[in-house]
Amino acid sequence: MKIALLAATLALGATAQTPGDPPPIIKLIRKPGTDPNAARPYADAKAAVDVVGMTSVTGLPETWLLEAHYSWASIEDLDKALSSLPDPRISGDSSSQPQEDLQAAPRTLLAVFRPAWSYRPDQAMRALPRARYVHVAIFRIRPGTESDFGELVKLRGLSADSINLDRPELAYQVTSGGAAGTYVFLSPLATLRSMDEGVPNTPVYAESLAEARAKAGARAGAAELGRESLLFRVAPRISYVSDTFAAPDPEFWRGKPKEQ
Repeated sequence: MKIALLAATLALGATAQTPGDPPPIIKLIRKPGTDPNAARPYADAKAAVDVVGMTSVTGLPETWLLEAHYSWASIEDLDKALSSLPDPRISGDSSSQPQEDLQAAPRTLLAVFRPAWSYRPDQAMRALPRARYVHVAIFRIRPGTESDFGELVKLRGLSADSINLDRPELAYQVTSGGAAGTYVFLSPLATLRSMDEGVPNTPVYAESLAEARAKAGARAGAAELGRESLLFRVAPRISYVSDTFAAPDPEFWRGKPKEQ
């Protein structure tokens, strides 16, 4: 029943979405190694979705593809389009896969947007087309502890607001392809220099929030089963984005225009 209600809510919400809004659904594809041809299937299928390609800066070498979907129909349409393409293993065209990764199996996750757990999500979406890096935090929590974990996330946002921290973040809950209780937080970064903007001292007006967060943290710490923090480099070469998405920084996504 809950799944049906969630699907209905997303379907209704999708009709009110604009391309600048956070996508209510994302599909994350994690591929071991570096795949320089990751975007080719989307181009061949003439996909009607934005796909941001990223390569790992920290952790194991990985290629990530982030598909932005505004409805479940979009996922189905893309699935049909991609499944209709010839299989390179059968056709003999192995150029769409790097040789070292032909036997590596990708991991695919579907996740739904959690607006209440996101931090300035409208700013995060405006920052994404100009991002050069994306910080990814993956949390897995124990069953029945979502409220404790959610309280800490919300307090973290209030603390960030109290010091005007310019680091917007999109929160997503994994609903398929991963373990239950898995949450993904995506923070677009225009430059790694923004990571230098840490605040060593908590302002007086934020001390009450810090104290509340410390108390909530004790409960949330017991809720966590594990966390993973990763840094990725945005890679235009393995991305497949629309002109609308690329408009804020077309030179980065499309390259410099050729001189006449």
